Amino acid sequence: MKRGLGFAAASLLIGLAAAPAAPADDSAKDIPHYTNDASWPRPFPNHWIMGQIGGLAIDRQNRIWVLQRALPFAVDEKGVKLDLAPARRMPAVMVFDTQGNIVKSWGGQGYVADWPKSEHALWVDGAGNVWIGGNAPGDRQVLKFSSDGRQLLEIGHPTNAPRNNADTGMLGEPAGIEVDDAAHEVYVSDGYLNSRVVVYDSDTGKFKRGWGAYGIPLSEVANPPEPTGAAASTFGHYVAEGPAYVPGEPPEKQFRTPVHCVRQSAEGLIYVCDRRNDRIQVFTKQGKFVKEFLVHRETRGNGSTWTLTFSHDPGQKYLIIGDGVNQCAWILRREDGAEVSSFGKGYLFFVHQSALDSKGDYYTGDVGGPAIPRAPSNGKSIQKFVLQPK
Repeated sequence: MKRGLGFAAASLLIGLAAAPAAPADDSAKDIPHYTNDASWPRPFPNHWIMGQIGGLAIDRQNRIWVLQRALPFAVDEKGVKLDLAPARRMPAVMVFDTQGNIVKSWGGQGYVADWPKSEHALWVDGAGNVWIGGNAPGDRQVLKFSSDGRQLLEIGHPTNAPRNNADTGMLGEPAGIEVDDAAHEVYVSDGYLNSRVVVYDSDTGKFKRGWGAYGIPLSEVANPPEPTGAAASTFGHYVAEGPAYVPGEPPEKQFRTPVHCVRQSAEGLIYVCDRRNDRIQVFTKQGKFVKEFLVHRETRGNGSTWTLTFSHDPGQKYLIIGDGVNQCAWILRREDGAEVSSFGKGYLFFVHQSALDSKGDYYTGDVGGPAIPRAPSNGKSIQKFVLQPK
């Protein structure tokens, strides 16, 4: 099905395949610059090897929370694999301090009845509660835990029912989560099966509102046919929905799966990563479309907009976009989407998640996994990039 853009008059279309030059007032000292911290994290105990990173967030104590897909083995000093019983595997939720030490861990397959089959999305709210989702077939829920791992709430439920973007009683392999503490609302970018943003009460789980690309109502969000055969039964293999993006075509009227991240800016705008469409869309909290930034539209396949963080300055002048296809982080001016810098080449591979601490240091999580060749990256699943003084 060919889907074109019917909202051109409302859109701010900034094509960054050939990035526009920054104007003269963007001096080098104003743009964030980062260097990789090779010492972070510290070596893991128990010969653990970290798996794919499904989520990454930072709490108010500057602790780095990592949601990883635990591997069934460890590797000793000689590189010999050691098979691990489930109880000995690295927990799914790992918490680090800024020096790279593990300070807390819990969770994993079977930890609670509806723990997701493939961990994806992580948020730590202002009260210290931990939110997670999942993106395997049947993962149609978001779970809320206390900081020590006690389940507090479930939104949606596991099911193999067909996708239905108008159904707000269950999710569709949710990919991103953010809580608006002041409003007591949780935003979900939903996700790998569905293609929408939905908002729930963060205390009760009651549905409040939702929308699709360009702010269309949920009743107008497309429901592509379900994958069948081997594609439907291959665990951990993402099945792209709908036609592949072709460089040069008009922007899509619908989100393409996965709707990979949702982030709230300081002034309360909602930024959404529409990954395979190579774009960021911006909305009001009520779902009114504001503008979009088109990011490296030459990027095919899994797209260019995997993660989004706001720069450390009070005005959040820049967006930092993690790009798992081009294997770097792009720095865009938030006002108009102009690309002003990039970093991470040679360090980042399938950069999948990111967050900033209170100093502005940038943390990333990779989803390549140990079975995939990691060159030219340095092979780490999680990394720290230190913000350089101006």
